[in-house]
Amino acid sequence: MLQNWKQIMLLAIPSLVSFATTTVTGTVNLIMVGHLGFLIIAVVGVVNIIMYNAFAIFSGIGHSVNYLVAQNYGQGDMKKGIERTYLAFYLCLIFAVFLSVVGWLFAGDVLRLTGGSSDLVAAGTTYTELRFYAMSFGIVNFAFHGFLRGIGSTTLSMVISLFTNAIMIFFTYTLTFGTLGLPELGLRGTGLAVLIGEALQTLICVYVFFFILNKKYKTRRLVAVEWREMKLLASESGKLGVQEFSLSLSMFIFTIFVARLGDHALAANEVALNVMSFGFMPAFAFGTTATILVGRYLGEGDPLKGKRAGTDVAILGSIFLLLLGTAELIFAEPIARLYSDDPAVFELAAYLISVSAYLQIFDGILNFYAGGLRGIGDTTFLLKVSFWVSWLLFVPLTYVCVFVLDLGSFGAWIALYSYLTVFGLLVMLRFYRTDWMAVRLKEAGH
Repeated sequence: MLQNWKQIMLLAIPSLVSFATTTVTGTVNLIMVGHLGFLIIAVVGVVNIIMYNAFAIFSGIGHSVNYLVAQNYGQGDMKKGIERTYLAFYLCLIFAVFLSVVGWLFAGDVLRLTGGSSDLVAAGTTYTELRFYAMSFGIVNFAFHGFLRGIGSTTLSMVISLFTNAIMIFFTYTLTFGTLGLPELGLRGTGLAVLIGEALQTLICVYVFFFILNKKYKTRRLVAVEWREMKLLASESGKLGVQEFSLSLSMFIFTIFVARLGDHALAANEVALNVMSFGFMPAFAFGTTATILVGRYLGEGDPLKGKRAGTDVAILGSIFLLLLGTAELIFAEPIARLYSDDPAVFELAAYLISVSAYLQIFDGILNFYAGGLRGIGDTTFLLKVSFWVSWLLFVPLTYVCVFVLDLGSFGAWIALYSYLTVFGLLVMLRFYRTDWMAVRLKEAGH
């Protein structure tokens, strides 16, 4: 067992640092722009939800590359793994152009759909446009990191994330406030910083893939479109993307409901979600580790070893979340004060953080076992359960708690964690009821 746990930690810790870097970057950026006022906090929060939805639609490409390459790696057939990665890049480039056009033509319209105030729309349109451009690079980067994790190179993925997020923080500070001789651009500067960081990361990913990894994996060769493989990749990416989009769109509607409570409530909600993202961080990291190990062992022909690895990942990840939840419970108000000195914001945010501290374990269960199911390619189930739980439970329950029972922000978060609890338990049940000896590798045409 100790050897298995050591292997899990060697894969999970770099992923944890990588996700933490992204989370810390978002937190630092929010703290910096928070001093521009509660309206700017609300703008950033709403746009983060919009970007989460935009990213979710196309994130299935990166998730598919992750588990398919992990299976190919375990199977010893990296030629196919490289071919599948190329096909993923082709898809990403098409969607990158689409996202750029949406940002250019419809940024204000998309922001207006959130139902925020006219002041919020006026303040955030340019920032929204810049974030769409950044997302065009982001989906390519996510696919590349999916490849790195598929081959178990989580440390390299971590190093790239650390460097580019540090650059993003640097430009957020200098361009937002006009330091070191750069212009003071306010929120527009924050958006430019994200764009610069994502574009730089794409350049680094291109160099690593085509030059550094070429020596071992022969990555520098053009791959023609093989339509059966493209159909497989598109199908798997579509299912995982719709699953993520179902979750993110329901969160978008959740934000719209909270926005009806006023800009202070919306700002407090964003602060609490940002803090709780530190709980999502180990959940994602260990979930990704489950995908890597389950996919790899399936490729090696030992699915039962994959099942055991998924269980070990869930145990270790849960320990992380319990420790983190304890820290969040103890320091809820001091943490909330870092974001805003407005009592109407930090007091409500601190309350929401305290309520959520231990409930986030259910989000962990969801991610751990969903990662294991992705490793075996059980994407159809993940799609179906995500859709039904999001739209038959989460959205209606949020509406009832906020508007019918008049529970305000607290009611919204009751609905959020009820949703995560049910979703997590259903995915865990599926993981253990799967006939692991009957699981097969994903192949085109099957």
